[in-house]
Amino acid sequence: MSQPAPKSEMGIGGDAMPDNAVRVRDATLADIDTVQKIYAHFVLTGLASFEVDAPDVAEMTRRFEATKAARYPYLVAEIGGFVGGYAYAGPYRARPAYRYTVEDSVYVAPDFHGQGLGRALLSTLIDTCTSMGYRQMVAVIGDSANHPSITLHSRCGFDRAGLLPSTGYKMNRWVDSVIMQRPLGDGDQTPPGT
Repeated sequence: MSQPAPKSEMGIGGDAMPDNAVRVRDATLADIDTVQKIYAHFVLTGLASFEVDAPDVAEMTRRFEATKAARYPYLVAEIGGFVGGYAYAGPYRARPAYRYTVEDSVYVAPDFHGQGLGRALLSTLIDTCTSMGYRQMVAVIGDSANHPSITLHSRCGFDRAGLLPSTGYKMNRWVDSVIMQRPLGDGDQTPPGT
């Protein structure tokens, strides 16, 4: 008789998860080297991030620790034992009235596109932020031609809230920002804390 898979490798209903199953978990310091490589790719080759120089591992570690210290979720997605993407939430804006609104960030390495990591990460982030009492989630998407991110957010319940034309200049061109938003929990239907 075969041994059951360890709990961490169990799927829904107690079945062993196949090697291609996506597993979302809290990120750790051990993940930051991979997270840095994923992010550096997008900084250096695309318009999803408006940074122009890729932060090094030390800076990404500082950002990770600041996010965790502020008690926001920071997640990674694994498939086949490899970290292929990450997501986190942070404050939308600093003023106190924004305290129930978070902004999300989701990045999936190119080798892992089309395998469900982005949706698993964003869905888990939405659920986590909802359970923490946040009421709105905002996505600020670099480049109005960033159809994969726009589609991902739309499939996860976000509506397009606006377009900020030509707010960035990168790779010798002006770049738009797309604003998308979704309610969390009761959204604006009840006061916070209810």
